[in-house]
Amino acid sequence: MDSDGWQALIGQIVVVDTDSRFVYLGTMDRVEEHFVIMKNVDAHERGESPSTKEQYIMDAKKFGVTPNRKEVSIRKALVVSVSRLDDILGF
Repeated sequence: MDSDGWQALIGQIVVVDTDSRFVYLGTMDRVEEHFVIMKNVDAHERGESPSTKEQYIMDAKKFGVTPNRKEVSIRKALVVSVSRLDDILGF
């Protein structure tokens, strides 16, 4: 993603999917050279819930994001995809 693509997400509630066990839901704060910084984040480990990742994300869209971190720095090299929570489609 180029810098303009990242900048369009600043201040938005986003879903950041990584190639680790974690998916992050929260507000995009800023983008640095090697890190994406998010605020008020739900850092969700995929194996901790009986629901699928997609179901978990759709529940967050329906009921709201429940933060468990004030701030998270995610290494850009780990990011698989980023989307606005509002862009998530329901079943």
